Amino acid sequence: MSLHPTLQPYADAWTHSIDAISELVLPLVEGEWNRRTPCPGWSVRDVVSHVIGLDCEMLGDPRPIHTLPRDLFHVTNDNQRYMEMQVDVRRHHTAPEMTSELEYVIIRRNRQLRNESRDPGTKVRGPQSTELTLEEAMRSHAFNLWVHEQDLRTALGRPGNLDSPGAHIARDVLLDALPEVVSVKADAPRSSAIVFDVHGPVEFLRTIRVDIQGRGTLESTPALGPAATLSLDWETYVRLACGRVTPEAVSDRVKAEGDPALTGSILRNFAVTP
Repeated sequence: MSLHPTLQPYADAWTHSIDAISELVLPLVEGEWNRRTPCPGWSVRDVVSHVIGLDCEMLGDPRPIHTLPRDLFHVTNDNQRYMEMQVDVRRHHTAPEMTSELEYVIIRRNRQLRNESRDPGTKVRGPQSTELTLEEAMRSHAFNLWVHEQDLRTALGRPGNLDSPGAHIARDVLLDALPEVVSVKADAPRSSAIVFDVHGPVEFLRTIRVDIQGRGTLESTPALGPAATLSLDWETYVRLACGRVTPEAVSDRVKAEGDPALTGSILRNFAVTP
């Protein structure tokens, strides 16, 4: 393969997740495609439509020309409208239509990856006419695919792959967002430290230190006398960070120590995906 070594982990994660998604949905009967997923407003069919749409965009396909109905109450901003287009255009597709399009886009993307020789820093088109590097696009794509694989697993009662290649990319993506969650959104006190102790298939201990200017940084060293400590399992961490559950719904799975106002503010602002 001519793929740059920096991009290989993202390609491997995509392959693992897309194959898992295909395996999950191939045997589904028509009614199962309508099952509700943890992704707000989306059924199994909708999530798979979104996955197909994401890969079509990675392929550079033109976006569908389609007018969204006005009664989609889960669509409240421009980003959601952008994402909903690929979903709503497939809402009445049958199960065979969904699986055949998914398989076709997988074949095309595998071919694209086999022939991918661009540098990781190459600028490519992102959502809503944004521009990002190829590395950023592939990293984000691998993260999204794994999260949506988990949405489908939850909806279909088929748990698994919580420690797959995509899971480790998801860990890094979510940890990158943690300083802003703590220092900006939750407005943690200056000159404080907040510890996150995550256990399960993917485990880590990280500290967010907030400096005198209010800037947060991620550290792998434990803090002595932290202002707060949050201990939770990896699956709960992901579901909270991706907005799939409310803090109240998983309060029995999160152990919070320290300032209750601070831990409450962190958990209320924990979701980082749009």
